[in-house]
Amino acid sequence: MSVRVDSWLWAVRVYKTRSAATTACRAGHVRVNGEKAKAAQAVKPGDELRVRIAGFDRILVVKELLTKRVGAPIAAAAMEDRTPAPPPREHMAMHAVRDRGAGRPTKRERRDIDKLRGRDEFTPYE
Repeated sequence: MSVRVDSWLWAVRVYKTRSAATTACRAGHVRVNGEKAKAAQAVKPGDELRVRIAGFDRILVVKELLTKRVGAPIAAAAMEDRTPAPPPREHMAMHAVRDRGAGRPTKRERRDIDKLRGRDEFTPYE
């Protein structure tokens, strides 16, 4: 027993529409057991899928075959997500936070904010 890869990805809620799953397969963003997959390729329990979404790979293992879109708890039970955890982000280095209602930053505060964001040199007319 097997199911089309695009249909399965849509059924387990990886993509919002089946046509989006088909487009991802055509673009080469879906791999089944290490090989690029066409939309009509069959998947069976135990197959490993690598799906590239928003620049990151999700690694999914098929546990159960689904042909119709189901609720989130059933979809989660139909696959095993082996995607590694993303690296921790440094929030303060990415976002300079100011108190609400503090007004516009002074020249010194603005330079400190630019240093935090990695823009050390001030070049106003580039």
